[in-house]
Amino acid sequence: MAVKIRLTRMGKKKKPFYRIVAANSEAPRDGKFLDVVGTYDPLQKPAAVTWNKDKLQHWLDQGATPSTTVKSLMAKMSAE
Repeated sequence: MAVKIRLTRMGKKKKPFYRIVAANSEAPRDGKFLDVVGTYDPLQKPAAVTWNKDKLQHWLDQGATPSTTVKSLMAKMSAE
């Protein structure tokens, strides 16, 4: 079972809100997930990203691979 750290969409139509989750790579985008790692709100200026750094590090240590979007969010947060 390959684990990915990726976004799952929440919110209403035209008002997206995302959870950053650790999920099985074969699970659907909004399907079953293993753990909630953080949130991402692109509608705020600037976009709001919150992380639970302990959970994120735990999943990265376990071999989870972040999606390209999550990887770019991680790069932006580390640059700040």
